[in-house]
Parts: sequence; structure tokens; C-alpha cells
Amino acid sequence: MGAVISAIAALASWTVFITVKNPENPKIPKLLRPLLFFIALLMSALFVQQSLGRALVVIPAGEVGVIETMGTVDTTPLTSGVYFLNPLSKVVTYSTRLQDIKETVDTSSKEGLNFNIDVSLQYRLNPEKAGEVFSSLGSEEQQREIIISRFRSLIRENTAKYDLSSIYGDKRAEISGVLVQSMKEQLEPLGFVVEEALMRNVILPENIQKAIQAKVEVEQSNQKKQLELISARRDAERKIIEAQGVADSQRILSQSLTDQIIKLKAIEATQKLAESPNTKVLIMGSGEGNLPIIMSDP
Repeated sequence: MGAVISAIAALASWTVFITVKNPENPKIPKLLRPLLFFIALLMSALFVQQSLGRALVVIPAGEVGVIETMGTVDTTPLTSGVYFLNPLSKVVTYSTRLQDIKETVDTSSKEGLNFNIDVSLQYRLNPEKAGEVFSSLGSEEQQREIIISRFRSLIRENTAKYDLSSIYGDKRAEISGVLVQSMKEQLEPLGFVVEEALMRNVILPENIQKAIQAKVEVEQSNQKKQLELISARRDAERKIIEAQGVADSQRILSQSLTDQIIKLKAIEATQKLAESPNTKVLIMGSGEGNLPIIMSDP
């Protein structure tokens, strides 16, 4: 469009200029000739501005440019910088910064249970393939639509391989890894670099969420009971050990007291025999318990 405007401006300014410069032209009053001459200069300036504007191209940092000249695409991209180009050329710029697509996808599990999942895809354009991307995919909006379509399809394909409990639980990292690899296989040939695919949140239907919550509560209750049982067993074992210690202590003490009582009774009996008038004491060494052996007359 800019080239067309430039051409029209140039043609119009040249026509006006030639007409004004012809003094023999009776159709143009002398009073209008300065005005027409000014219009010719203005259109010439517009032509120059349009030409310079199309010839001077600035590619900002974080972007890459693709040159198209009359339907021919130059596969060598323009990196950030200033360029002077053919005024008939058109430059399309693409961002090479990291892009982040956030989507909520309705999908299903291996059991056929439906749920929604919040996902993110982080990718960027490969600058060296910008020309190919322009030729095959078009604008950034068209690129985004194709990427989202493939991303959604791969999510549904991969979640269908896992149980819902695995998707909701401990398999998220594994599924994300599979998605990254699948998206690389899909997008790298098109000219994109895939950095990450993230499963941010799994949104379950209310009835399924309640069932999972009930299951979790039962498991937590069972774990609590097991811990209580282990604690009770340990308390019982501790009490048994304590009781055994008390019993052993009492047994040892009982045996010690019994021996002392026997000795005391033996001493008392010996004393009574010694006090009897009919008893003759004959000490013949020590008897059991260090007591004297006493013999009495018949």
C-alpha cells in the first residue's frame, strides 16, 4: 500500500509541476499557479518521505525481520539493527522472545472420566527459520492458532493414557515431560523452540472431587489408627518390661528376707534350748547358718 501511495504521489506531483511550469497553458489562471506549485512540492515531499520510510528499516532488539519483495521471500532474516532496503520491499517483523500460552483444556482420563486442566506452553521462534515460518504459517496470530490447536490435541492424547488419580496425584511431572517432548516433535520442524509445558491445575467435577476427598480422608484415618496401634503396642511393651523389673526386684527381696527370717527363728530356738535346765550344750563347730550344734540329755 505504501508503494502505491508513493507512486500516485509522484505521478500527481509531476503532472502538477509540468502543468504549472507551462506558461502557455491558458487553463490555469496565474493566481492559482503558486498554489498548484506548492501542492506539487508537497506531493513530492510525500513521495520522498514514503520512499525513505520504506527504504529505512529498524529492527528492534528481541525481534527478527523477513523481507518480501514482490512476492519473493528472502530466507535470510534481519536481526536487530538499521537497514536500507529496496523501497518496493516489505519487511515483516516477528518476536523472538519467550512466548507463554495459557489454556484451559477439556479432556478425559484413561477411565473415560471428563475433567478440565489448566496448562501453559512456553516457546519461542527460531530466528534462523523466520523466513520459512512467514511462508508457511503467516502472521504471529496465525502461528499462535496452529500452536494452540496442536497443544490441545496432544494434551487430550496424553491424558487418555493415565488414570485420573495419577493425573491428579503423582504423575504430573511425568505427563509434563511427555508433553514437552511431543510438542518439540511437532513444533521444531515448523521453526519453533519449545522450552516447557506445564500442568498448572487439574479441575475435577464436583462429584469426583468429593469422592477423591473421601478416599483421602479414609486413608488418613487408617494411617492415624495404625500410628495409634503402634503407639499402644509400644506402651504395652514398656509396661510389661516395667512390670517384669518390679517382679524380679520383689522376688530377689523376698528371697533375701526369707533367709534372714529363718536365721532369726533358728537363733531364737537355740536360745530357748540353752535356757532349758535339761539341756547340755556341746559346741561341735558350726552348723547351717553358723549356728552351734546343741545336744541334750535324754
